[in-house]
Amino acid sequence: MLIYIDSANIEEISKYQSYGFIDGVTTNPSLIAKAGIKPKNLKNHLSKICEIVKGLVSIEVYATNYEPMLQEAIEYSMIAKNIVIKLPCTEGGLRACKTLSGKNIKTNITLVFSPLQAMMAAKMGATIVSPFIGRVEDALFDGIELITQCREIFDNYDFETKILSASFRSNKQIAQIARIGSDIATVSPELLDTFIKHPFTDIGLEKFLKDAKIH
Repeated sequence: MLIYIDSANIEEISKYQSYGFIDGVTTNPSLIAKAGIKPKNLKNHLSKICEIVKGLVSIEVYATNYEPMLQEAIEYSMIAKNIVIKLPCTEGGLRACKTLSGKNIKTNITLVFSPLQAMMAAKMGATIVSPFIGRVEDALFDGIELITQCREIFDNYDFETKILSASFRSNKQIAQIARIGSDIATVSPELLDTFIKHPFTDIGLEKFLKDAKIH
């Protein structure tokens, strides 16, 4: 399973890239704002991210209607070859996905909350579809089952679209979707840190070091 970092912060992205932990990047308007990026500096900022990470880098359009989405998407696609255009799972977003796919521009349909939304994105030729696990479970539905159903549908019909699981609340959820067969997980820096940390590892290492001193 590929691991993407969900961040627009250059320092965070550089840090985890240097470790060899990440395969790509996802951003959204909220993360862009959190990183303090002004609209006039956005393209330059994205260009720097694309230089740091050789994998796919998703950038979400701000427009909500079909024609403005297309215009914005085409501008973003010219930044770098590894740019992926994030589009909301709406009528306009799916129409834009179909058009952009026909132009060989990579797309990521985001804000997906049902297997049928995921299926429609795949039918429109999306490169990636992004189901949101955490938000589904916040509403007391089963986010893991959402990924299971998406995986089954995509396998049934040989869709080439990749499933990118998003919006995690715990690393347990990430382990679960890895078992199901999600192609990608996009993970916050905070959760990435928990991947390699375990209290038993620290306890075991402490004991090894203590025993080594005895001898």
